[in-house]
Amino acid sequence: MQVGGKSQTTWQPLGWTGASGGGRVGERRWRLVDVAASAGISTQQVRNYLADGLLPPAGRTPSGYRMFTERHVRALAVARRMAEGHGWARTREVLAAVHRGELPAALAALDAGHAELDRERAEIARVLGAFETVLDSPAAAVPRRDARIGVVAAQVGVRTSQLRLWEQRGLLRPHRQRGTGYRVYDVAEWRAAQVVALLRRGGYPFDIITAVLDELRSTGRPDRVRAELARREQDLHARSLRRLRGSAALSDYLAETVPAGTH
Repeated sequence: MQVGGKSQTTWQPLGWTGASGGGRVGERRWRLVDVAASAGISTQQVRNYLADGLLPPAGRTPSGYRMFTERHVRALAVARRMAEGHGWARTREVLAAVHRGELPAALAALDAGHAELDRERAEIARVLGAFETVLDSPAAAVPRRDARIGVVAAQVGVRTSQLRLWEQRGLLRPHRQRGTGYRVYDVAEWRAAQVVALLRRGGYPFDIITAVLDELRSTGRPDRVRAELARREQDLHARSLRRLRGSAALSDYLAETVPAGTH
């Protein structure tokens, strides 16, 4: 095939004869209803999977009925296993590329899915590290009444302009005093200003600081923050294993259908 003046080779599944063919010679034919029954889904769902590229092209009988083979049944099982770990959107992207004969695109999409988990795992670790930094620091005295921006800035050790900048970024949420319009920080926002100042001095980026503040504001208690982060980490481990099993199913499927030397 010529693409942009250059020759480009695409692979085709072993023994597959395309949409007008019926699969491998002598291979068992499956009815649409039987393919659906193999996965416990409706025949319309099978049609949808076929249209989305989750299944390889299906041949037609002389009378116009679709012809399915064991490869369709195998692809259906792989799609459902992949969806458990990668989600349907990613699964459609990967398998559609596989069935178009675009293996590099399929692998790139698969790699992107695993990379997402790696980034999420790193973020949890960074948030937990930032949170531990907050807990390990000596607690500064916080008054039991509201304070204006100048008092808070002096206590936290930054300029008032810095507090305003953090407010613009959504990190701080002081309210306005009636009549004067002055910024007023309650106890919670005073502590939030301390957290931001501490983490900024520690070199943490704003996205991590935002995550720490969100956790503290949503739970209100440090032990709950730890528990929530631990729960997310365990959930991530479980999703990672499901994604790995989905990728393994795809690997087996490719080994059965992609010619040797192309994978």
